Amino acid sequence: MPPVNRKNPVRAKSSESRCSVMEFTQAYPDDGACLEWLWRNRYSPDGEHAKCPKCKEERSFKRYETSQQRQSWTCTVCGQHLHPTAGTIFHKSSTSLHLWFYAMYLMSSTRCGISAKQLERELGVTYKTAWRMAFLIRNQLMNQNGAMLSGTVETDETWIGGKVRYRKGQEAPRNSEGGLKRGRRPKGQDNKTTVLGMVERSGEVRASVVPDTKSATLYPLIREFVMPRSTIYTDEAMHYRQIAGQGYRHRRIHHAEKVYVRGDVHTNTIEGFWSLVKRGIGGVYHSVSAKHLQGYLNEYAWRYNRRNDERDLFETLLLRAANP
Repeated sequence: MPPVNRKNPVRAKSSESRCSVMEFTQAYPDDGACLEWLWRNRYSPDGEHAKCPKCKEERSFKRYETSQQRQSWTCTVCGQHLHPTAGTIFHKSSTSLHLWFYAMYLMSSTRCGISAKQLERELGVTYKTAWRMAFLIRNQLMNQNGAMLSGTVETDETWIGGKVRYRKGQEAPRNSEGGLKRGRRPKGQDNKTTVLGMVERSGEVRASVVPDTKSATLYPLIREFVMPRSTIYTDEAMHYRQIAGQGYRHRRIHHAEKVYVRGDVHTNTIEGFWSLVKRGIGGVYHSVSAKHLQGYLNEYAWRYNRRNDERDLFETLLLRAANP
């Protein structure tokens, strides 16, 4: 991100923001500044010299004004063109780079997410364009790819979706105490999507949509995301009983007995992440289809995993876009 003039501060010293909207407009005032940033971060740190794919050597490049929408840089020796947007989410998009950068700024600076409808209002584009921009940013730049979890890991599943609506005269199944039975829904009305989550304490989280909670479904994901010989904390659910046989140390907390913490045995960390996801989806998006739920999980997990980063989230997102 280009340096901001600190002699004339645009925010208070007490502000927790690492990049205010005023700093964004100073660093990226127009489409040309955004394209220049991509050129320098993808090909030419000094803005003039870059390795020519045709000459196979470092050459001097110049930017000539042409009628094309996205300007390119041309090798002064062989005439080879380099397009800074090629291979990125901006490729072949008629939307200006300035709007793309601003959409990324909004999605990375918000705590709970931003809907496509709000992006439409902020950017002045159509809803279809705003939705596509958010979709690409969420699924290509905020995907969950990182190191495997290790040490102390909490695992839990949850269900995301609307409330079950019972037919007229149909009563919800209740237990002996009069409360609703967990996991019981009327036949044909199971409108919730199952999600598996794993979080390393004081570390990162992984969240994936799964078709069911069978051991055969969950264990491959646990082996994919969690290092062997780690300690896994779960509740008393039946499908977690064989985790110790998968090469992990396993400890359980019995929620059915209304025990939620016993020493260091608990699943409160992953439950806290589920709370962030559900409150965010309910408050911002209101409803998310099962088809696109994984993308929203990626967004919340990406933001959660970088909660302690010193680098601004917007800068992290920009660098991810420049290096697909």
